Amino acid sequence: MKAYVFPGQGSQFVGMGKELYETNEEAKELFEKGNEILGFRITDLMFEGTAEDLKQTNVTQPAIFLHSVILAKVTPNFTPDAVAGHSLGEFSALVAAGALSFEDGLRLVKVRAEAMQKACEAEPSTMAAILALDDETAEKVCKGVAKENDEIVVPANYNCPGQLVISGSIKGIEIACEAMKQAGAKRALPLNVGGAFHSPLMESAREELAAAINKVNIEAPSCPIYQNVDAKPYTEPAKIKENLIAQLTAPVRWTQTVQNMHNDGVTTFVECGAGKVLQGLVKKIQRSAEVASV
Repeated sequence: MKAYVFPGQGSQFVGMGKELYETNEEAKELFEKGNEILGFRITDLMFEGTAEDLKQTNVTQPAIFLHSVILAKVTPNFTPDAVAGHSLGEFSALVAAGALSFEDGLRLVKVRAEAMQKACEAEPSTMAAILALDDETAEKVCKGVAKENDEIVVPANYNCPGQLVISGSIKGIEIACEAMKQAGAKRALPLNVGGAFHSPLMESAREELAAAINKVNIEAPSCPIYQNVDAKPYTEPAKIKENLIAQLTAPVRWTQTVQNMHNDGVTTFVECGAGKVLQGLVKKIQRSAEVASV
């Protein structure tokens, strides 16, 4: 079985999608439609902008979404047996599997990016990558630090065994990084991000996104989508909506997603979008899996 997986924030690069735009008429039309929906020429920033331009959340998220989705739409014989996306990538996966229209998907990503930006500005917060520590120990440290210091510190991304990203208040993350090292982590690296994604500090963004998600039509996808909140496969539109809303304040369970997909018979994981981050993570989670790019 073959699954297509879709990257999230952090995989962007200047020039992404340019060749696609210049060599494929259908891709060009979709990129132009994207510019129209967003109300600015995001293609200019994607193709000719600076890395700094691309780092703004309200640019990064729609840029990655457009690149992934358009790539899927122009790929011949795009017939996945399953799909999944890392954080933002879940929206790309839903459009690629026919559960969401291109237009609705992009509008939701726009709302999501802007709402997350607002939440970041309302309360300064951050994230850190914890390396070479088992998930259970890292979870215990988060709980302990949060309780003892009355700060928010939670696991945010279970990327692969030995790579967990935590999210929370600036003070909470500082204390947690020290505590993680003491607990045996090889490294605890603060990340250069705008805020505490996938934590309770995104509650205001979750509410805004929920209102937008509840207004759109989600169809049954052409294949199961393994969703971030619990790493399980779904095809039922109401449940997909519920999980999509919960995603902003819940951790991304990527390790468990890949494990579950493998256990359900997926042998090949094809990354659809910018970079090769997910291929690397898949190989660390499931060595026997085959990985490829579109």
